Amino acid sequence: MAIAGVILFAKSIKLTKKFTSALDIPVEFIEKNVKLRGKLCHITEKGLEVEHVPISLPFLSSLQRKWQSNGVLLVRLAGVELTPNAMVWLQEELKPAQMMWFQLLGREDLVLDCLILVNKGRFFSVCLNEEILRQGLGKTTRIEGLHHDSPLYWKLHKRLLQAELKALKKNKGIWKEESYLEKLRDHISNNKFVQKLKQFVNWLRIHI
Repeated sequence: MAIAGVILFAKSIKLTKKFTSALDIPVEFIEKNVKLRGKLCHITEKGLEVEHVPISLPFLSSLQRKWQSNGVLLVRLAGVELTPNAMVWLQEELKPAQMMWFQLLGREDLVLDCLILVNKGRFFSVCLNEEILRQGLGKTTRIEGLHHDSPLYWKLHKRLLQAELKALKKNKGIWKEESYLEKLRDHISNNKFVQKLKQFVNWLRIHI
């Protein structure tokens, strides 16, 4: 019993430790895709700067505050290639010091690839990775950090593709712009003057 108590205590210490760098996070946390809680500090082109807010235990809270150091984690939205408009959307949607959960999927140097969840009301949460795709503000990419043949990879990739498909069907964001360009190209190619010009160019190639 005593040994089990020591193991549980050691695990609780890990969960209550404040991480100020991606390198501080234990490998097993990333391998097990642990969810961490954090507070938004800044939105940058490289990702979200988030201050980790660890679990607080009543009998350790005062010591935790003494041990905790300052620093932020750079969190990237896994599986999503953001457009410039996505940055604007994030700045409008996320409040200063917004609380969020980020599920660890991978780590690349000092950057964490995560699924990011934010609360919308008391009983509803939104996955930012999916929501950005639903708004047509990004495209799906490979989910870094996860093995390509793992069940979790394809489960998450399917969710992201479904979100992107919704934007495509509704012509939202980048898909609206691309559909406009396609219509414009069709209009130009079907233009009688352009068709006659093509015929004239072809005639010149044959006879010159």
